[in-house]
Amino acid sequence: MSKLTLDHLAKTFGETRVVRDLNLEVAQGEMVALLGPSGCGKTTTLRMIAGFITPAGGRILLDGEDISALPPYRRDTGMVFQSYALFPHMSVAANVGFGLEMRKVGRAEREQNVRNALDLVRLGELVDRMPRQLSGGQQQRVALARALAVNPKLLLLDEPLSNLDAKLRGEVQHEIRTLQQQLELTTVIVTHDQEEALTMADRLVVMEGGVERQIGTPRELYDAPADVFVAGFVGRCNLIEGRLGQPGVFISRTGTEMTCAAAPETMADEAVLALRPEKITIAPVVPSEVPATVTGVIYLGALTEYRLKLGGTELFAIIPTPVDDSPLSAVNEGAQVSVNWRPQDARLLSSRI
Repeated sequence: MSKLTLDHLAKTFGETRVVRDLNLEVAQGEMVALLGPSGCGKTTTLRMIAGFITPAGGRILLDGEDISALPPYRRDTGMVFQSYALFPHMSVAANVGFGLEMRKVGRAEREQNVRNALDLVRLGELVDRMPRQLSGGQQQRVALARALAVNPKLLLLDEPLSNLDAKLRGEVQHEIRTLQQQLELTTVIVTHDQEEALTMADRLVVMEGGVERQIGTPRELYDAPADVFVAGFVGRCNLIEGRLGQPGVFISRTGTEMTCAAAPETMADEAVLALRPEKITIAPVVPSEVPATVTGVIYLGALTEYRLKLGGTELFAIIPTPVDDSPLSAVNEGAQVSVNWRPQDARLLSSRI
């Protein structure tokens, strides 16, 4: 039995359908990320699971029990808010113990749970500090400890890293994932950050316009996107409009012929070729090949991005930054290079979204 089940979940605000017929099953100990642009319905979905918003339709089941009508404090969930929502006038210990106090947990048990939760996030020595005396990363850990202190069946994370700087975000991201796996805690996280979702989650739910576009593992969504929206939203991708040519050939709108994977039998002639930039290889021009022109070079440290024009079609490729004695190290804007990729890496998608 799934730990969490969303069964035809829906929500409307006035005439606007924010979430439409969402179905999802989350297994025990699994972390699932709701990923999508602003306004796609991911935060509304999380708040319905938490009990802060009443669904307009469908059911929310936790361990097989329908909790759709239960108030938040009776749902056995712990939530970490985007703003952390710490009480500024309360100490770290009081903040972490607040949910336990609301649940009428006895003082001795409450203090023990607070100590255990703070030890989990490595903040046991800051028990008497006030929120204003903590760094952003420490405040985030206190918010996480507060959610864990109630021993929830389900952990809910609403953009938990968005207020942290880039370096700290990576560290806390790793800590949350490690702790979640250590506790085997079923978790739903909302994020608009693709890298965060790919790194942390076991599965992703890509949402757009209140519906799920695709549900799958990070690799499934990255390597085999279901449609143009998913291909463009999860990671970076060359998306080239055109039509099908002979088998294994795609013809762009500008007339460039490009090798590609076999097209599904049901695909219409109009299509989009999806090609990840790291799948493209670049080499000095071979006389027998049609050259591409380098229109830009962007140094990214360990990686370098090359803007290319192949015939009338524009592409971008990302490769490890060439070492000094590599033939590619001298390639600059205006240079001629040959580009290549495996046919199976150039996926054909329907042009209809």
